[in-house]
Amino acid sequence: MIVAFVASSSGLERREIAGGDPLPPGAVWLDLFEPTAEERTKVDAAYGLALPTHDEMRAIEPSARYYVENGAVYMTVTVLARADEPVPAADAFTFVLANRALVTVRYNEPRPVRVFAQKIQRNLACATGEEALLGLIEAFVDRLADILERIGMDLDALSRAIFLVPGKAARQSDQERDLQQILRDLGRLDDLCSTARESMLGLQRLASFLATALEGDGKKQTKEFKGRVKTIARDVVSLMEHADYDSHKVNFLLDATLGQINIEQNRIIKLFSVVSVVLMPPTLVGTIYGMNFRHMPELDWTIGYPLALAAMLASAVLPYLYFKRRGWF
Repeated sequence: MIVAFVASSSGLERREIAGGDPLPPGAVWLDLFEPTAEERTKVDAAYGLALPTHDEMRAIEPSARYYVENGAVYMTVTVLARADEPVPAADAFTFVLANRALVTVRYNEPRPVRVFAQKIQRNLACATGEEALLGLIEAFVDRLADILERIGMDLDALSRAIFLVPGKAARQSDQERDLQQILRDLGRLDDLCSTARESMLGLQRLASFLATALEGDGKKQTKEFKGRVKTIARDVVSLMEHADYDSHKVNFLLDATLGQINIEQNRIIKLFSVVSVVLMPPTLVGTIYGMNFRHMPELDWTIGYPLALAAMLASAVLPYLYFKRRGWF
């Protein structure tokens, strides 16, 4: 599908291009979502491009992701999508600047694209492809900042759940918490954080390449354009530092959760060990008086049976009281 954004009196007008329709002249932004071969060919012929296929977009070599060809600037980054869903996704996203227009090729639906498209249709001034490119990149940076902020809040909540303050209320909450679920939540946050960091790394390289490529193409950029590119680069660096902090915290909470699981397991083993030791003496007494020997003086006693029961009870209570006093139970 091809969506064109064409300048109008109220901003940019969104137009969906059907299969047989020509591309509108003077489009500021052409957004290709899961384009077919025919759609790529149509855009290639109109703008003199050679748009990459999905497999070519996934190439990890820098030379295949950032390059200039026939006056057009090609930039491909990995962007995060479906961050609010249980399983986040990441896929390649290509920006192309050609003839003062922006062409994007994508095979996923990240939220920043929809948010930015809504903005430019209302009142956001966006007259050239360069401005559209910077605005779209800034939307991606803002979205990553929101994701990292939410990751930090989720980590704080998990930290409070793991490190409960000792007390009656804490013991009641301790019975309700699910350490396995906490492990799953930490795994998802780590996956989300690492994917977000991968997107930031791509945006950082894109900002650096963008300024160099356009200057080297003989096109003098305005101070505003250069300032926005530098601001994007600084914001991405600060977000990467924040992502590193969140990643370290995830690893710390992961180790803490595993430690809590070990403590719970040791507590259960300790309980069974204490119960086994407490039951050993009465078992011994019952075993002795369960032997089938003819000459056992206690068998002729009138109080032999209750005395044996009392001995078993005392042999169980005394170790229990001793363990309780030492704090082992």
